[in-house]
Amino acid sequence: MQKRLSDILYKCPMRELIGNADQLVDAIAFDSRKCKPGTVFFAIKGTQADGHQHIESAIKNGASVVICENMPNERHPQTTYVKVESSSFSLGMAASNFFDNPSASLKLVGVTGTNGKTTIATLLYRLFTSLGFACGLISTIENLIEGQAIAATHTTPDPVQLNALLAKMVEHGCTYAFMEVSSHAIDQMRIIGLQFTGGIFTNLTHDHLDYHKTFANYRNAKKMFFDLLPADAFALTNLDDKNGMYMLQNTRAKKMTYALQADADYKSKILESRFDGLDLLIDGKEVYTQLVGRFNASNLLAIYAATRLLGVGQEETLAALSMLQSAEGRFQIVRSQNNITGIVDYAHTPDALENVLSTINDIRTHNELLITVAGAGGDRDRTKRPEMAAVAAEKSDRLILTSDNPRSEDPQSIIEEMRAGVQPQFYRKVLAITDRREAIRTAVALANPGDIILVAGKGHEKYQEIRGVRQHFDDVEELQDALKKGEE
Repeated sequence: MQKRLSDILYKCPMRELIGNADQLVDAIAFDSRKCKPGTVFFAIKGTQADGHQHIESAIKNGASVVICENMPNERHPQTTYVKVESSSFSLGMAASNFFDNPSASLKLVGVTGTNGKTTIATLLYRLFTSLGFACGLISTIENLIEGQAIAATHTTPDPVQLNALLAKMVEHGCTYAFMEVSSHAIDQMRIIGLQFTGGIFTNLTHDHLDYHKTFANYRNAKKMFFDLLPADAFALTNLDDKNGMYMLQNTRAKKMTYALQADADYKSKILESRFDGLDLLIDGKEVYTQLVGRFNASNLLAIYAATRLLGVGQEETLAALSMLQSAEGRFQIVRSQNNITGIVDYAHTPDALENVLSTINDIRTHNELLITVAGAGGDRDRTKRPEMAAVAAEKSDRLILTSDNPRSEDPQSIIEEMRAGVQPQFYRKVLAITDRREAIRTAVALANPGDIILVAGKGHEKYQEIRGVRQHFDDVEELQDALKKGEE
């Protein structure tokens, strides 16, 4: 695909141009190793490395154009150099231009917040697919184009991958696309150049402070998404979250709200909550849904509100809503023949863990044991580790602390940091088993018929990363296997 450089750089604020802006180029890249003849190389200042240090390598690999914030002292006469205000901003705009602005040909809806992004984006995709629309999905679990799966490496891909995906959706005739929008992606300007039809805010709790450093920075990154929405889009926020209205302070989009408790544009009430689903009253209409828990009642209401804002009728929306099943690894129930209920959930923040445990405690009879297996990821926000253990110990009858994805950290050290958050009165109910497989098997061994086991933290993930090496590990598979052996 050849494009004129001047067309690719449309809407990119330039400070200096040295060379030919009318030349044709074949590709764009921000990794010097991916450059080839005819490539436009963007020198990005990242958290781990500065692309300006790899300009020479990019040129050696064939890059004919360099986009940078700081002009190199030594320049090649055959190379075009463009100095811009922000390489990250310019990459977003250029990626969109290079792929012919695919988001403008789609009704693109972004979902941001700490918890619920995957569930809402995935179920919106499933709902609109069930209504007969051609749809695309960009999520933590997988990227989908008309049912065809494309592996996901990040919650929100880089601008080049992102626009390439959206372009494929357009090519396949998609009319709707639903995507998770992470705080990292917003902060790193990966969504610059995209035209959103709507944005949804779920909630904001403790997460990613290893990257954002302060909660205010994390909150403002989320808010930036709504600041960028155009006037003809909708901005849908959760009024039950104290940061809900903050997100909409400076948006030009149509402001809409949803809530279970507050007075909002879209309201819902839980009539009954069971392990096999929820009975809800949504905008005065009763509907049975197959999802479980109060947090899912909020997610379902967001889905309902977004669907209505996208023009689908109430009856049609409610009928489709009742058919939805949970996203993979989100309160996924695994049952055994001897009546032990297993639950696998992605909960990896204190708030998410509290939501899941509170949901279980609200539904259970309390004549049974609730055994929780939980860990915390390595090389990530360490401050949430003791908070997660504190919540899990308080709300479980037994707690087994174990490894999640320790990455480059010592698994035992992570567990000790978690254990530090456990209150003395709960010490006796806490075990520490470093091996996650053994921890799950121990939970099953401790359980009697009727008991409940929650395996939290990894959800849909199919791997465990230990000392930088990924190996296959699936919580659902491990729990099913342990329950099956327990029946023998």
